[in-house]
Amino acid sequence: EWTTLWFLQIRAGSSAIYVFALAVVFVFLALAALYESWAMPLAVILVVPMCLLCSAAGVLFVINDRPEIAAMVGAGAHVGREDDPSAARLALGPDHVLGMSVEDTTQARDAEELGADYLGVTVWATPTKREATPGGLARVRAIAGRSALPVVGIGGIDATNAPSVVDAGAAGVAVISAVAAAADPIAATRELVRVVDSALDRRGG
Repeated sequence: EWTTLWFLQIRAGSSAIYVFALAVVFVFLALAALYESWAMPLAVILVVPMCLLCSAAGVLFVINDRPEIAAMVGAGAHVGREDDPSAARLALGPDHVLGMSVEDTTQARDAEELGADYLGVTVWATPTKREATPGGLARVRAIAGRSALPVVGIGGIDATNAPSVVDAGAAGVAVISAVAAAADPIAATRELVRVVDSALDRRGG
């Protein structure tokens, strides 16, 4: 499932639209021929505008589960243990961010050895990813206390409980429903940023 935001400003008249359209078609067909599938080129074409927007805004762009697409567009990637983290690091190279989901301190140590830049830790149950096993704040404390890598809490987090995740040792939080299902996603995002930054300030960074 891909969610994307398209933003295209044409400055050179209608001819630029045709050039852009032809370029998109060319890239799509070239990738389809290379991968013998429509899925990969479609994914790349959908992701590129978001990658450009994030880059222009100075925001890190991370793609979940698809390090090969992330490598194509210069983004970071996040993978689970079942996604072959070592291959993900090879695909991304040393300069792009790689996050790995972990459930305990042993997995955290393995992720660090495999080249992870941060650790994703499921805090509470979430309908977004029912197969994830929540570990509560105790898991965040245990992993954050034993790993040199920053921990990002995910699962059931919103502006009301995000500070407790940071207080448990997380460097930040990841959310979906707290923003995507909000009546005002922009306001929800700003409130999350505010409460997380406040919690980090209280903790001393």
